[in-house]
Amino acid sequence: MKSLTSATKTIVAVWHGGTEMRSVAVKFVLAAALVCALLLPIAAPASAHTVKSVGAYKFTVGWGSEPAYAGQLNSVQLVLDTLSTGKPYTSLTDTLKVTVIYGQQQMQFALTPTFDPDTGFGTPGDYRAWLFPTAPGNYTFHFTGTIGSQKVDQSFTSGPTTFATVVDPVAVQFPIKAPSNAQIAARVAADSARSATASQVSSARTIGIVGVVVGVVGLVVACVALVRKRA
Repeated sequence: MKSLTSATKTIVAVWHGGTEMRSVAVKFVLAAALVCALLLPIAAPASAHTVKSVGAYKFTVGWGSEPAYAGQLNSVQLVLDTLSTGKPYTSLTDTLKVTVIYGQQQMQFALTPTFDPDTGFGTPGDYRAWLFPTAPGNYTFHFTGTIGSQKVDQSFTSGPTTFATVVDPVAVQFPIKAPSNAQIAARVAADSARSATASQVSSARTIGIVGVVVGVVGLVVACVALVRKRA
């Protein structure tokens, strides 16, 4: 018993202290387990973010909602902390922008705070840029501008060791599997091509009919002229 820690000794003492004390111990353990269960979903999204020290600040970057599905409203999430104090940085204005890059395409967005100091709602230091990622794959978030007097030029790309890759939602669609954006685009392109082909065929047919009519008229005129000449 000498090798037991003080915490273990306390638990043993409580357990042997009678039915009432055992009941209290059981309730305490259940309450602790419930707290852990509630905290796990909150902590889970942060594990899919990437963290980097940028000058005097700590950047925690990822999608605001993960898993990230193509065609669903999401956001670039930047959680900003001051390294010297460990406290959230809440004074960011419009001096910092984020450019979202997908392949050869890119678009710049403003960052807005989720925290409202007047009501206390939101999370201090949490900034978002809202968008609809419309294609599955990896995205790059390129932050440029300034935080206070510090210049920022940092890029973060989604992947297995950083933050979530955008995926096709078909695997979790229920009960009806909706077509993806790429499938809709391909279908529209195919329909447009068929319409264009049909239009071309119709135009060619019209031109052919007009040509036949003109040819018949010309033949009739020639016959009439020939008859008059012989007469």
